[in-house]
Amino acid sequence: MQINRRQFALAFSALGLSACMPSLPSGSGMSADLPADLRPVPNAAYDAWVQAFQSRAAGQGISPSTLSLAFRNTGYLPGVVTRDRNQTETSRSLEDYLSIAVSDERVAKGRAAFAQYRGTLATLEDRYGVDAEIITAIWGLESFYGERRGNVPVISALSTLAYDGRRGAFFEQQLIAALRILQNGDITVDRMTGSWAGAMGHTQFIPTSYLEFAVDFTGDGRRDIWSDDPTDALASAAAYLQRNGWTRGLSWGGEVGSSAPAGAVIQPQPGGPRFATTANFRVIKRYNNSDAYAIGVGHLADRIGGAGPLQTAFPPDANGLTKADRITLQQRLTARGFDTQGSDGVIGKNTETAIRAYQAAQGLPVTGTPSPALLQMLR
Repeated sequence: MQINRRQFALAFSALGLSACMPSLPSGSGMSADLPADLRPVPNAAYDAWVQAFQSRAAGQGISPSTLSLAFRNTGYLPGVVTRDRNQTETSRSLEDYLSIAVSDERVAKGRAAFAQYRGTLATLEDRYGVDAEIITAIWGLESFYGERRGNVPVISALSTLAYDGRRGAFFEQQLIAALRILQNGDITVDRMTGSWAGAMGHTQFIPTSYLEFAVDFTGDGRRDIWSDDPTDALASAAAYLQRNGWTRGLSWGGEVGSSAPAGAVIQPQPGGPRFATTANFRVIKRYNNSDAYAIGVGHLADRIGGAGPLQTAFPPDANGLTKADRITLQQRLTARGFDTQGSDGVIGKNTETAIRAYQAAQGLPVTGTPSPALLQMLR
């Protein structure tokens, strides 16, 4: 079956494509690199909401000093609301997702990160029973091995979303949890940064998950998932999986041939690879409830461990193009001066913009849609 749109919204959000801004070194505070719409703007209604919220938070045990520090330099972030309302629930293929989730770059960086932290990962595997490659793969999908942790102030982001009201109760719960983290002394407010949606650190924990599952593996008295040292974050991800039922020594699953019994496998994209899955596959989905995400984690973990690409080719897309065709199309457009901003075979906004520009320059109907005919023109 085709993976549904909600599943792909969940899966793609874990790749740092929509939720995270490029991260800065820890302790940088409000980043000069934040776009204008992610900087506080005056909003009297938001200010009134914060005043009322602080009374509710005090009733739940948040101290006046914590509230004062937490909200001292915060404010309404219009870009957070825009991003929340404009999330695209896409019906992209599994092939597109894996092209990004298990790209050559992500595999190479994953192998390097695995080698760098081999000792720590081995200790975590021994302690929690979760495969070191799986821990590394989650790190890779959630923050590109720490490179995309996000630099949006979490208190501003969560209070903006709670005030906005579309999912107000959920985000107010997250905001209370974030304040408890500050009150516990795990992090200072200037270092509590993350995605525009409030996911934090190397492994992108939301505040309630942090309170329930984060661990102080380094023994310094703080569960520091934000530090340049990823140890606590990696341990927290392992603890999360363990406490959600991970079975030591059991594979997540893997690609199977066409002769495998239909009842034992899933085939997220018609005509594409088929996968046998285990109970641990379902545990990965507790981290992000998407088949695409769980396959991405499992396959990336396998590649980090030395395995090769999937053996079954994906079929041509709805426009009649294979991934190789789409890569060639992107490469040739860029060579002609119509930059697609990369050639991964995934047709996104940059490629569509480049196609439109090329079509306009050639006097063609401007559709932005790739096709075999367009590819032939570019050869």
